[in-house]
Amino acid sequence: MNRKNKLINTNGNNRIKCNGDLMKFDEPLIMGILNVTPDSFYDGGKHLTEKAVLNSVDMMINDGAAIVDVGGMSTRPGAKFVDEKEEMKRVINAVKSIKKEFPQICISVDTFRAEVARAAINEGAGIINDISGGTFDDEMFKTVAGLDVPYIMMHIKGKPENMQKNPVEKNIADVVKEFFEERLGKLKELGFDKVILDPGFGFGKSLDCNYVLLKSLGEIKAYGYPVLAGISRKSMINKVLGTLPAGALNGTTVLNTIALMNGADILRVHDVKEAKQSVELYKKYISSMC
Repeated sequence: MNRKNKLINTNGNNRIKCNGDLMKFDEPLIMGILNVTPDSFYDGGKHLTEKAVLNSVDMMINDGAAIVDVGGMSTRPGAKFVDEKEEMKRVINAVKSIKKEFPQICISVDTFRAEVARAAINEGAGIINDISGGTFDDEMFKTVAGLDVPYIMMHIKGKPENMQKNPVEKNIADVVKEFFEERLGKLKELGFDKVILDPGFGFGKSLDCNYVLLKSLGEIKAYGYPVLAGISRKSMINKVLGTLPAGALNGTTVLNTIALMNGADILRVHDVKEAKQSVELYKKYISSMC
């Protein structure tokens, strides 16, 4: 058996739970983005008060979100890292408020720092979403394995402040799969397999490579883990259509639909209602008989 075959998830999706509740992937799920930052590329500055946070979460839940992803530091291209203390404060305040008001919702925390991850889980978050796939903090894999919580592992080349200066420009599917195989191998050594794979659209990839990666979701899904697609309002839309993030909802819907048709299990989005509509139409498309 080759190394890749050893990394295939033979447990299917039955190990993925959030706060004890099984996450069912018999239909795609929606993850709503909640950035509690002043500088995120689309919603920066919109969630700086508790009232704004809770209003947005309430709307996401009503619109069909299964997961709310809380981020305390912008990871847009060119963004600079904030210190751990500031990220911790932003994230923990939001998680506490959301958990108190909406105890049923599954909260994911977008962080690459092990200590922030640990603190967030202790306050009621149920998933860790790491843009670095464990490469920015050597303690992250041990931490999520010890906490035994689902872990979203994303591919990135470089870091947010420099990732688009020298992006991947060829063989993107092989590059991403090689990264996942190496990282999954390290998690397997820890006896951990509660993983969701995110190919990292826009994180150190050229424009064409982002679209080739979208075509290649089936190859990533072949590892047997749920696959997340985070395309919402990104530059891979705006560079083609000549839009800004605020005008990229239609393009987002188109690419989310393509992602669903290529095997995405989770859509990470700013606009939950429209993404949920894409899922409903996709479900009808694949189930229709005449």
